[in-house]
Amino acid sequence: MFGDTIAAISTAWGDGGISVIRLSGPDSLSIAGDIVRTRKPKNELLSRFMYNGSLMDETGTPIDEVLLVFFRSPKSYTGEDLAEIHCHGGSLVAQRCLERCLQMGCRHAEPGEFTRRAFENGRLDLAQAEAVNGIIHARSNEALKAASRTLRGELSRFVREVYDELLSLSADLEVGIDFPEEDVPYLTDQDASDRIETLIKDLQDITDRCTTGYLLREGIRIALVGRPNVGKSSLLNALLKESRAIVTSIPGTTRDVIEEVFTHRGIPLRLMDTAGLRSTPSDEVEAMGIERTSQAMERSDVVLWILDGSEPLGDFERDMAARIADRPHIVALNKSDLPSRVDEGYLASYLPDSKVVHISAQEQMGLEELKEAMVELIAGTGTLEGGLNATARQLEELRSAVDSLTLGKDALEDHHDQTLAASGLSESREALERILGLSDDEALLDLVFSRFCIGK
Repeated sequence: MFGDTIAAISTAWGDGGISVIRLSGPDSLSIAGDIVRTRKPKNELLSRFMYNGSLMDETGTPIDEVLLVFFRSPKSYTGEDLAEIHCHGGSLVAQRCLERCLQMGCRHAEPGEFTRRAFENGRLDLAQAEAVNGIIHARSNEALKAASRTLRGELSRFVREVYDELLSLSADLEVGIDFPEEDVPYLTDQDASDRIETLIKDLQDITDRCTTGYLLREGIRIALVGRPNVGKSSLLNALLKESRAIVTSIPGTTRDVIEEVFTHRGIPLRLMDTAGLRSTPSDEVEAMGIERTSQAMERSDVVLWILDGSEPLGDFERDMAARIADRPHIVALNKSDLPSRVDEGYLASYLPDSKVVHISAQEQMGLEELKEAMVELIAGTGTLEGGLNATARQLEELRSAVDSLTLGKDALEDHHDQTLAASGLSESREALERILGLSDDEALLDLVFSRFCIGK
């Protein structure tokens, strides 16, 4: 598919110890050998050996002392001939090295093109390729482990096993539907339904592990909401253990959404400190802040409603309780170091199943319990060890596969319609094909790899 040679800087931009310029394609070994002068002729350089040499400019003047390594096809990251030039770290020297590669006939790589070539050449399937991005963007050890498991092929293996069983069941159904007069074993509705039920459970198990992996990578978005001056910003600072937000006794200090991240139990918690909510904003700027608070609540995974435990509840709290009742939420009674004036029975009458945590942001009380509550509400109390790196796209495909199988199972049990069941199986297979990259969908591949950095 790829007939040209690409090059890009594969390390982060800026000053550092080393910079790596990567080339991949049929001319990568020749071009790298031409611009790096070593003691051996380039046709005598061995694959997977590191050679010291000088990076030469177009006039034959040395630019830098570098290291050169070759990886011959097919035993390379991309499955093509690949070369790496390791120069001293620095924006200018790395850029000059890349310019020399382009002058000699390389094309500048597109985002993710090295990994896409690895996928197209069969070195990785699509799920493994997306895990490469997961490793790059991992924010915790647990997220890194989840991405590593997926890169090693765990997700692909589980999905492939279900896909193969789907294919087998589809074949059994189709034979009975298309050739009923032939002497082939007939698959009863009950047998087919039982096999579909097993597949649904298998996919749900995979989905649970991928959901954990998604949380490990992307984190839980938590909107801190409440009246002005109840201690939202103080709580943010206490959880972060730094003065990130301005804290004063003046209501309405926070006018914009402040977002910060910290990690608990390996899961990034994305805290969004918002403007205080009240019925009558003091000015237009505060009104805009309150509108942004509402938007933050809508896009959050958890609403953390903070109450001043030293003040009684009123009509505003009743309205707020109704607003968050149907959303995942936690109630934090702040200032618990002061005498309580909150009628918790009254609160429970509006939010009977809510988790209520007593805290004091100022005195650092109850914070560990609050962290546990935030993680458990979304991730549950189970272990994180089995998480698999997954993107929102992959989770959506898994859920779509489960939904299609469920419709097929219902068609068998309610209408004894094996044709409709076979259609559900086909749709489920297509969803799994999009996870593994088995479908010929160029638009999907373009979207996936466009999210990679250049040089990877």
